Amino acid sequence: MVKIIGVRFRDAGKVYYFDPKSFEIHAGNHVIVETAQGIEYGTAIGGVREVTDDEIVQPLKEVVRVATADDDARALRCKEKEKEAMVICREKIAKRGLEMKLIDAEYTFDNSKLLFYFTADGRVDFRELVKDLASVFRMRIELRQVGVRDETKLLGGIGICGRVLCCHSYLSDFAPVSIRMAKEQNLSLNPTKISGVCGRLMCCLKNEEETYEYLNSRMPGQGDTVTTADGRQGTVQGLNVLRQRVKVLFEENDEKEIEEFDVADLTFRPRRKKEKPAKNRDKKEKDHDKNADHNESTDKEKREEQGKHEHSTEGRRAHRRPEPQRSAHHPE
Repeated sequence: MVKIIGVRFRDAGKVYYFDPKSFEIHAGNHVIVETAQGIEYGTAIGGVREVTDDEIVQPLKEVVRVATADDDARALRCKEKEKEAMVICREKIAKRGLEMKLIDAEYTFDNSKLLFYFTADGRVDFRELVKDLASVFRMRIELRQVGVRDETKLLGGIGICGRVLCCHSYLSDFAPVSIRMAKEQNLSLNPTKISGVCGRLMCCLKNEEETYEYLNSRMPGQGDTVTTADGRQGTVQGLNVLRQRVKVLFEENDEKEIEEFDVADLTFRPRRKKEKPAKNRDKKEKDHDKNADHNESTDKEKREEQGKHEHSTEGRRAHRRPEPQRSAHHPE
């Protein structure tokens, strides 16, 4: 077991592990740590704890010290300078006429490097822009192009739920989200209703995906035939997945009646489990290989059969009377 402390450098950013050494660090404390980019100022997430060796990436960097009042003041000055850097960078971008949108600026704690984050539709040649910025700030300049999700994470905002965006408040990593999740939860497929501020599918679709998969697996499908406890058969007319209730349509003597039942009181054929995409790919690959082997064996049999046919034909030709040679020149 190894003692570690989790540290974040941005709000809702990734958590990195460091060796706390003998420092007493609590959640929310600011610390000075050594990173591959140099000395950085971060915030401790939780207290010191122990993890197994396979959960960390060696070598484990050390905490230099718990941040002092001077360190806090220095970090605050860096934040103020970042606002000025944004103004200057926007002016340089406009002067160069570059098709890029500046998102954020960030000074390293030791003021050795200045990073600018931007978005663009395609690749941007910003080499001349870097030279302009380096001549102004007299330090190493780095420009990083980010996607629309990262842009929203950096800028923040309010979602349609009325709360601060998940990616800006607590979500450190972006989980893959697909339209299948919206279908599983029986949501409207209108893009304006299931898309977030970034224009992509909302990350919160992932939050309840496992719950809906489990609840849907216990329910019949729309239009399926079910049998009640008293032996009556009907057709599923509606589903309430969260309450596990099923509306069943009965037809008797040209009369239709709809009743609602608990799913536990019905008998029906369970749904077939949906195969994961990876399994489907493996199955397709196996079928493709099987078809390829079958085709290869079939082609081999055809070639052998054709070879036998040609051999027998040449044998018959050998016993024929040789035809007279024809002249290469035909009379007119």
